[in-house]
Amino acid sequence: MIIKNARVFTEDNCFVYGDVAVEDGRFTEVPQAADNCKDGNKCTRGKAPEESSVKNNEGNSDGKILNASGLIMIPGLVDIHFHGCRGADMCDGTTEALDVITAYEASVGVTSVCPATMTIPQDELLCVMKNAGDYTYHGGAHLVGINMEGPFISPSKKGAQAAENIMQCDYEYFRQLQDAASGLIKLVDIAPEEPGAFEFINKAKDEVVISIAHTAADYDTAKKAIEHGASHATHLYNAMPPLHHRNPGVIGAVRDSQKCHAELICDGVHIHPSVIRATFAMFGAERMILISDSMRATGLEDGEYTLGGQPVTVRGNLATLHDGTIAGSATNLMDCMRFAVKQAGIPLEDAIMCATANPAKEINIFDETGSISVGKKADFVLLNDALDIIGVYIDGKETTC
Repeated sequence: MIIKNARVFTEDNCFVYGDVAVEDGRFTEVPQAADNCKDGNKCTRGKAPEESSVKNNEGNSDGKILNASGLIMIPGLVDIHFHGCRGADMCDGTTEALDVITAYEASVGVTSVCPATMTIPQDELLCVMKNAGDYTYHGGAHLVGINMEGPFISPSKKGAQAAENIMQCDYEYFRQLQDAASGLIKLVDIAPEEPGAFEFINKAKDEVVISIAHTAADYDTAKKAIEHGASHATHLYNAMPPLHHRNPGVIGAVRDSQKCHAELICDGVHIHPSVIRATFAMFGAERMILISDSMRATGLEDGEYTLGGQPVTVRGNLATLHDGTIAGSATNLMDCMRFAVKQAGIPLEDAIMCATANPAKEINIFDETGSISVGKKADFVLLNDALDIIGVYIDGKETTC
């Protein structure tokens, strides 16, 4: 297949007019960015070509030519922190739930998913991990990992997690979960101030990404955790102390650690647009990762739902426990990316990078996905200038999800 005349978002994080060739589900030819793009400038090089730039239609064994004139071509999005959608949740622990999740995510341009678990009973969590580890791909988004959000968190910053299932860091229990998941666990959330946290980081840091999350840690404790090997912050600003000019806390420690990356939920509920702008200015786009943190109500109407076994009320984009605690989001990652651009004023190039390449790099799958590059999976989305989805392609095939 050849995709002609698109404005292609390149691995250099800028748009280039050109053609893309796909063969056997992978990119075989892509346009190259101009030198000034590579120097960090945002540009769209040249004019839309009238003829295919793919030499002699090489790599077009199926003979299909897709005219994408007037459209933007971006990599499929990568969501490394969300719980569910369309009535299904990762913690349902069923093949059917994962089928619903992967199908819905594909339909909204998210082509790789790393869903998050919750703080649930130990035996139930083991079953959830085994279900994911045994999962067979049935189409839709690729299941590329698991985000283990809990149970190694702080009771004082539990958010929508169930307090009765919180436990101290336990490396042996983690190993049981990882074995059941067939190695799919990519991130593990911990509260570094809790007993056993530093020992856990020392043992697990080379196996998974350690994320500071649901924590009451101060600056020094968070900085020490990062020095031990933590390199990620879960939904920055949420379920942690606020940034204060005399007590910078986790946020300050993460900002001061250049190798540490941070998640942002840009759903219009969790973080004010002004704070989104300020965070990008403080950290730089290369360290930000957009996530949805979506729960099972995403893609459905308002009503009563559950998250981690707890009742949740959804009204519009707001999902809350009955005590008013925000309980994840009801917004998918594509909508979060649009909000970052249209409401928070984040440059489109930065927002795309933070929803594609950055999360892919974070969980070590960038060699396969996260950019439109020769040799990678042909997972991509075609958008119009209003950022509406025109088409979603996974492994080079248009999804019908």
